[in-house]
Amino acid sequence: MDISHIEHLGIAVKSIAEQLPYYEQVLGVTCYNIEEVADQKVKTAFFKIGQTKIELLEPTSEDSTIAKFIEKRGEGIHHIAFAVPDVQNALDGAASKGIQLIDKAPRNGAEGLKIAFLHPKSTHGVLTELCMK
Repeated sequence: MDISHIEHLGIAVKSIAEQLPYYEQVLGVTCYNIEEVADQKVKTAFFKIGQTKIELLEPTSEDSTIAKFIEKRGEGIHHIAFAVPDVQNALDGAASKGIQLIDKAPRNGAEGLKIAFLHPKSTHGVLTELCMK
C-alpha cells in the first residue's frame, strides 16, 4: 500500500455545534468546512492542522453507523484515514493479504474524496479508511 500521509482522524461527536468552541477557542484551529453526507447519515466538520485534518462526525439519524458507535462506545476517535493514490488498488492489495474489507469498491465521501474502509477485526481494532482526491 502506498500511503502518502494521514489524511484525517475521524472523531464521533453528538453535536458539532457543541464541539466547535473547544476546537476553535481552546485549540485555536478554525473549522473550514461543514457538510452533510446524506447517504452516510452524517454531518462533518473539518479542521486542518499541518497536512492532517480532524473530521468531526455527527450522526443525522439514529440508525447511522456514527449514532450506533456513540451509543456503544461514547464520543471519541472513530477512525484513522490514510491518503493513497488509488483506493481500489489499495483495497485489492489489502484483500490479497487477508484483510477483511467493509467496502469492496470506493464510494463518495466528504470533501469530494473517494473512500473505502477496512474492517477493524482485521486491523487490530482500528477502523481504517483509505481515501484519495
